[in-house]
Amino acid sequence: MEAQLCSRIRQESFALVEEKGKMGKKRKHSEANVAEPPKKDSDAPERPKRTLLGWKDPTPTETKEIESSSPIFRNKEKVLVTCSRRISYRYRHLMLSIVSLLPHAKKDNKVESKESKGATLNELVELKNCSSCLFFECRKQKDLYLWMAKCPNGPSVKFMVDAVHTMEELKLTGNHLKGSRPLLTFSTNFDKDPHWKLLKEMITQIFGTPKEHRKAKPYHDHVFAFSLADDHIWFRNYQISVPHNESDKVDRGGLDKITLVEVGPRFCLNPIKIFGGSFGGPTLYENPFYISPNEIRALKKRKAAGKYAKKVKAKTRRKMHELENPLEADEFADMWKE
Repeated sequence: MEAQLCSRIRQESFALVEEKGKMGKKRKHSEANVAEPPKKDSDAPERPKRTLLGWKDPTPTETKEIESSSPIFRNKEKVLVTCSRRISYRYRHLMLSIVSLLPHAKKDNKVESKESKGATLNELVELKNCSSCLFFECRKQKDLYLWMAKCPNGPSVKFMVDAVHTMEELKLTGNHLKGSRPLLTFSTNFDKDPHWKLLKEMITQIFGTPKEHRKAKPYHDHVFAFSLADDHIWFRNYQISVPHNESDKVDRGGLDKITLVEVGPRFCLNPIKIFGGSFGGPTLYENPFYISPNEIRALKKRKAAGKYAKKVKAKTRRKMHELENPLEADEFADMWKE
């Protein structure tokens, strides 16, 4: 009996081993014949973008932009605003008010006003990743000059700044939101000469806020007015005041109820020279009617010195007249003397 049981156990164990071998072979065979995952078709549509509110399907405009191979233009205009050393407080306040009006402006430290300031400013503009520069140069703590330049290739303009009135000084009633995009308006006589056309284009590029700038608000509530009179550019800043009462709401196209309230600052730009490069280069235009403030002060001193010279000449003339025409002796002059 024991021998029969042992032989049965051996037969069953051999049968189990054979079955295990067959199962292993089948597994290997099945793994070898596993189908590979299908490759992604290059023509398949892309997965939609995921946003905070869910999946976003591309709009028709975005699909057109993706399909078109031409690059999309985006205005990346940035303006570096800086000044020279030893600038007076009024001119510094004017510079700060302009920085507050331009959300795409970058303020930097003061620069020494020397002959090599052009190279220094071009390097600063490149380091700050800007494309334009407004440089306020103060001389003798009296005269303010404004350099307006497109860097690094030009052109650039040098202005004499007159009739400066800052926001703190005027205290006007107008008020607009900081960072909102301005509307630029120009008088019609900007198109009469080529140098005025060039200045208009430069002002448009520098003072116009880019459309999708990260610090700019997406609406307009104030106006930059550039008026040309007596060969000077006069700058004014106005708030667009619209009534918000339900009875006084403005309909589309109804501009009668809209008013302009001045905000400030005020200044006047007298162009001196237009250069072909950035802060220098060949002279494209020179103002024939410009008189430097040093010459004006010298003329005033000469005029004041002329008054004193006239007084001295009058005294000498009076003495010569008295010597040439002496008075006759009075015979009654000593009558009442003892």
